[in-house]
Amino acid sequence: MTETRILITGATGYIGGSILTDLLRTNHRAKDYVISALVRRADQAKALESKGVNPILFKDLDDSETITRAASEHDIVINTASGFHTSSARALILGLSSRQKQTGSQTHFIHTSGTSNLADRPLTRSYTESRIFTDKSDIYAYEKHREELEVYAQRTTDLAVTDTGLAHGVKTYIIMSPTIYGVGTGLFNTLSIQIPTLMRDANISGSAAVLGNGREYWDHVHIADLVGLYGVLLGKIVEGETIPSGKAGIYFSGTGEHTWLQVSEGIAKAGVELGVLESEGVREIGIAEAAGRWTGGNERVVELAYASRARTRAVLGRELGWKPVKTDGDFEESFLTEFRVVLEEGK
Repeated sequence: MTETRILITGATGYIGGSILTDLLRTNHRAKDYVISALVRRADQAKALESKGVNPILFKDLDDSETITRAASEHDIVINTASGFHTSSARALILGLSSRQKQTGSQTHFIHTSGTSNLADRPLTRSYTESRIFTDKSDIYAYEKHREELEVYAQRTTDLAVTDTGLAHGVKTYIIMSPTIYGVGTGLFNTLSIQIPTLMRDANISGSAAVLGNGREYWDHVHIADLVGLYGVLLGKIVEGETIPSGKAGIYFSGTGEHTWLQVSEGIAKAGVELGVLESEGVREIGIAEAAGRWTGGNERVVELAYASRARTRAVLGRELGWKPVKTDGDFEESFLTEFRVVLEEGK
């Protein structure tokens, strides 16, 4: 059987590292895969090489020449490095296009994005969104509409991925995830961004905080369930099955939902149990303060990431056989587990 050549970007990160670990487990047909990973440092390359992964050193995401060349040597790219970096995503697809011309075989690009692309702005009231989205609807058209109103790098990249893939005959699949929770299984970073950021801040400030009243809803997914969705798509692709791609290939991954106040309350409760917070109370703060503490001063991003509404229903993946198993109880229990990992970072 011909080996399938897979390139992973972001293999040292939370999502990419967990996907890579899953790929290397014996329950996958790893013997039929040649797995490569783009990495920036020699120590990362050495660690991955010891696991049977072919490391490819590159400078950074702006190193388009190396990125394109690497993709041109693979059949499938799983891009988890950054959903906000348009030029690197385009470079990967162009590389896959070259591969396709060389081999005459279809190439595939699985891209990582997020539901902040759909989120509204309830505090500044510059955009209000009340609907619950399903990935069976035309999400591409909705993203295009929103992008015309406000440029947002992650959404810009989604549109570029779809358009570039269609223009060059590369099949693209976008996995648009909400808040991701749970401890990852990669060799390097094992924590997500949103909730751990709030945990670190609570540990430093001595109390949990919420942006605004925290009443808006977002979805969430456990990292293990999310990895399972990538696995389902990859399996279908390798088997040669035709699945939704391009404009129809935007997949949601949410399995439950929360309010931002519930997140802050969960952090406060875990902090008290761990002895680093004195109270389970949550302090309400404004955009300027939240941006300074959580997003490096970026007020536009902090509203989307920590106060907005973004509700989705993941249908496409389930139709392909994806079976997430984590429950609301797992989400609630994750606060204590993740806070422990956050506290270990400083030791």
